Amino acid sequence: MAVVRYFAAAQEAVGLEREHRAETTLGDLRAAVAAEYPGLGGILPRCAVLVDGARVDDDTALADHVLVDVLPPFAGG
Repeated sequence: MAVVRYFAAAQEAVGLEREHRAETTLGDLRAAVAAEYPGLGGILPRCAVLVDGARVDDDTALADHVLVDVLPPFAGG
């Protein structure tokens, strides 16, 4: 299972810091969390979604124990 970590507004929308997910591709995971957490669905298209620290395509397979980070845009100076 993939470990998904949510940050900032994504964490607020989901209500969790992290969870384990069984989806087998990044695209499947994105679709599942958007459907499960409607508040996340609105911001997910603007989020950086990293798999083991790298941006990858939605067809990327998610191996066991892979780390997926959902990072909304951050404001800063």
